Amino acid sequence: MPDNSFKDHFSGHAAAYASARPNYPPSLFDFLADNCAARDCAWDCATGNGQAALELAGRYRRVIATDASAMQIAAAPPHERLEYRVATAENSGLETASIDLVTVAQALHWFDLDRFFDEVSRVVKPGGMLAVWCYGLCQVTATIDRIVFDYYESLATWWPPERRLVERGYSDITLPFALVECPQFTMQQDWSADDMLSYLNTWSATRRCSADTGSEPVAAIAAGLRAAWGPALRAVNWPLFLKVGRNL
Repeated sequence: MPDNSFKDHFSGHAAAYASARPNYPPSLFDFLADNCAARDCAWDCATGNGQAALELAGRYRRVIATDASAMQIAAAPPHERLEYRVATAENSGLETASIDLVTVAQALHWFDLDRFFDEVSRVVKPGGMLAVWCYGLCQVTATIDRIVFDYYESLATWWPPERRLVERGYSDITLPFALVECPQFTMQQDWSADDMLSYLNTWSATRRCSADTGSEPVAAIAAGLRAAWGPALRAVNWPLFLKVGRNL
């Protein structure tokens, strides 16, 4: 039977997504690798633009990166230790007890959680780990943050209900494994106003609004954001909400 669980919010702008999303800190992947019982094989699930998978490839002998979107896979960069596959989170096609680490970056909220956790429990080795993380709104300055927040709120009609899990930092999601204590990580990028506008254009609610209304909602805030931002690059910060479980 076909798997209809995949909720595709990003295939239509896969190339833009790959170029406009912020990068995860290398220290996050160092922490995961240092706490992993082995580094033979990692699975980056819902890899999207392959950002997390590339970091894993520098630390694991083999990385399998899956995404249900063939367009996202096509836009992801290659690496000699990285194998891309088109597959859903709930039906990975991976061998039983073959994975040392599963990562899900900014995507867990789109999954059928019960089915995904069953799949993770099947493929993760004893002692292996599941690491999931998300990030919400960024922090720049009070004025810019208000513009971005107001824009976020203006899209309320178009945000899928799963977005609420991100807003709560995955606090109400229970992993199937024993929790591992984690430090706090933050993403940071030095961005121009146009970088920020490109990022806002990748939001799933932005694309849904555009499809429904025939307009480009980011254009309505572009002048005000550029005026508040100025010509210089600014530091943009996103606190990461990380949960890690170990298969005891």
